[in-house]
Amino acid sequence: MIYRGTGEPHPGISALPKPPPWRDFDGAPLVEPGPETDSASTRRLGAYRHMAALHRPSGEELEIINAALYLRRPLLVTGSPGTGKSTLAHAVAYELGLGRVLRWPIVSRTTLVDDGLYRYDAIARLQDTQIAASSRGTGGAGAVSVPGGIGSYIRLGPLGTALLPTTKPRVLLVDELDKSDIDLPNDLLNVLEEGEFEIPELQRLAEREPEVDVLTDDGAKVTVRDGRVRCRAFPFVVLTSNGERDFPAPLLRRCIHLELGQPDHERLATVVRAHLGEELARVGDDLILRFLERSRSELLATDQLLNAIYLTHHAAPPTRNRLADMLIQRLDRPR
Repeated sequence: MIYRGTGEPHPGISALPKPPPWRDFDGAPLVEPGPETDSASTRRLGAYRHMAALHRPSGEELEIINAALYLRRPLLVTGSPGTGKSTLAHAVAYELGLGRVLRWPIVSRTTLVDDGLYRYDAIARLQDTQIAASSRGTGGAGAVSVPGGIGSYIRLGPLGTALLPTTKPRVLLVDELDKSDIDLPNDLLNVLEEGEFEIPELQRLAEREPEVDVLTDDGAKVTVRDGRVRCRAFPFVVLTSNGERDFPAPLLRRCIHLELGQPDHERLATVVRAHLGEELARVGDDLILRFLERSRSELLATDQLLNAIYLTHHAAPPTRNRLADMLIQRLDRPR
């Protein structure tokens, strides 16, 4: 097991063997995720540690997660809201020391290029060019300097950053893919299969400017050569879905599928302890039992249980049951 689900960091990623020949990528080595040193990184590590404590996978789940790591295939995680689909990505990143999770939240307007791979701000570049030209024309004081190269106006998105040729895989969370436009899953196919993409704006300048520095989703600068980005270590990609739509068969066959069922009493108690502490976990045990009973016939989310335990702990006894029923409402009932 490379990922063990213990919630404790370890260097297991170094034991990951070479990929299958058909998933071996040859992008020129770039960098590994940098050390977590600043205050923001420290807070982020604390949040990841917290999420890792929440995620305690079963034996079968561990095998599926490790299969995705070994095969360099995306992991499609499905299940009801609140079952820990997004938490999984953060738990793997923390335990294996793979740096910040690159999160790509999906909505109906999300597109592959502008939101996932990279964004080129042509309007800002044109405005800066016009301002610089005007300043040179007047020659007055306070003239604006000539704008930087084209790389100043290109920023890689979460998917584009994940495909940079790092020596360790990055973790990419494509959150709620089922909310996307109908074309996005198909648009992802080639990128996930080939592990590379091109930036036409840079390719047009490749002969004159073969190396261009661009910003990443992390805010760092990296050098893109000949307008092409190709991964070296294929990222650990987690695609989450609440089951609101079906995906095309070509995408499904490129993914390892993990279905997360409703959590049992032990897992719910672990989640409550991690979020609210030992005391509230004890006093909320009755609510956990009620939640489990209702979840057999109703669609409920773990967030509702946490809200109910926290609020009812601070409420007067006569109102506790009423508040709990108000907060734990079935999600599949028309409003």
